[in-house]
Amino acid sequence: MDFRDVSLTGLRVFRAVAEQGTFTAAAIALGYTQSAVSRQIAAVERAADARLLDRRRDGVQLTAAGQLVLRRASAVLDEIEQTARELSGIEDQGGTVRVGWPPSLGSVVVPRAIVALRASHPAITVTTREGGTPALVRALRTGSVDLALLGSAPPFRPPDSESPPLVTQTLAERSLRVALPASHPLARQDYVDIADLHGQRWIAAPPSGGERLMGVWPGLDERPEIAHTARDWLAKLQLVAAGCGLTTVPAPLTHAVPEGVRIRPVRGGPQEQRRLVLARLPEPPQEAVVRVAEALRAAALEVDALQ
Repeated sequence: MDFRDVSLTGLRVFRAVAEQGTFTAAAIALGYTQSAVSRQIAAVERAADARLLDRRRDGVQLTAAGQLVLRRASAVLDEIEQTARELSGIEDQGGTVRVGWPPSLGSVVVPRAIVALRASHPAITVTTREGGTPALVRALRTGSVDLALLGSAPPFRPPDSESPPLVTQTLAERSLRVALPASHPLARQDYVDIADLHGQRWIAAPPSGGERLMGVWPGLDERPEIAHTARDWLAKLQLVAAGCGLTTVPAPLTHAVPEGVRIRPVRGGPQEQRRLVLARLPEPPQEAVVRVAEALRAAALEVDALQ
């Protein structure tokens, strides 16, 4: 089967499964049966002649081939949706869109999206506020923000248990990494073995507001030595550059670290995947919100392609 024969429905279903994380969630979001979703995914994988999704008990994870197909499929679908809007005579609408974002995850994506929007939709004003995931979810529920970028870790549960559920899209999924001083012996290697993280000094943000300890490698079977605490990710990385300890960072920050810091993957333990999720309330969004969401998704794909 030729991949050029893949239907737009198949691409939409594949993107929904990748964004929602499970066949069941994608079926609900699309209004399909789970068997219909399974058939569409099977057809896309046959056409690609490759396994695009790893099926796991807690959901699905994109393979390397799946990440490539998702990037290309999203670009195609976005172009078609844009064409449909233009053909139907929909005009760009201005307005202010309020975006909440966690600095450790959105600091690369949000500025890229704002720059793109200035060129493509200058009538739209974007205002932003930083916050942790629990605080941003509350801001969505109370109407303080229109869109929120959220961090998500396995088992990738919904942002909250309130009803109606928030509408979410997975913009990126990458492994957690460790930041080391450039002078650290472990920085000379291409990766860090998890056993070498034992006995290290860490720079972390204290847990608060329902969030766990951020900055220490998850799952270490020892009581970590916290040398410094800082909530701001840039402050943590500056402390790393000064040789004060190690901290963890999501992969998108690789291209935004200060001098004197080296980012390395960690091997030898469970994969520590992290997702960047875009969330909003389930009510139909205004056109300006749709445009900003599209820009954030495009920026996330650009950042992901640089990894």
